[in-house]
Amino acid sequence: MKYRINIIDDEKQLNDLVRTYLEKEGFYVYSFYTYDEALLHIEDDVHLWIVDIMLDKESGFELLNQIKAVKPDMPIVFMSARDQELDRIIGLEKGCDEYITKPFAPKEMVLRVHNILKRVYKNNPFLISIDGYLIDEVKRKVLKDDEEIDLTTKEYDLLLFFLKNRSLAISREQILSKVWEEFYFGSDRVVDDTLRRLRKKMPNLNIKTIYGFGYRLD
Repeated sequence: MKYRINIIDDEKQLNDLVRTYLEKEGFYVYSFYTYDEALLHIEDDVHLWIVDIMLDKESGFELLNQIKAVKPDMPIVFMSARDQELDRIIGLEKGCDEYITKPFAPKEMVLRVHNILKRVYKNNPFLISIDGYLIDEVKRKVLKDDEEIDLTTKEYDLLLFFLKNRSLAISREQILSKVWEEFYFGSDRVVDDTLRRLRKKMPNLNIKTIYGFGYRLD
């Protein structure tokens, strides 16, 4: 999985330098140079923000408030040219995860970013990784190489049922009763048809056919 990071700093040279170092580490990084520009992206589907405290219009503290209002759990790193204890305390009180004082070595920023992402996302029970795919249960999204795979509701429900019963042999009747529920009236061929479409969209998924019975996700 590649993490996505937004940076806001009106000091373009430093902004671009940090972005370059993070991109070399394999992150997707987006740079913004004004407060208003960054404000347009507070709902972006990213994993972390790096925010300078001294911006062109409002402060980084205000931007943090705006981000947290829509994404309360978003991890945020503050950058500041002011090594003041009060700024650090305010940042932590408002919910930033790290505070780094300029000038700093880009490698230090990279290390801090890695540590935050590991801490925040490593044990996320709603992210499932399998066969090169990343499934986000909260957002009901499936990603391959950071590109979203468009699944129908039943295709996703079927995928999730296999994931929850991995390594178990599952009959078509079991799938029908759990995924289509008891109110479905029709042929169990709907299971085969839905699985056929799912396999086409996710060809690396290791779902084995158990002839005369059903299927198993290995």
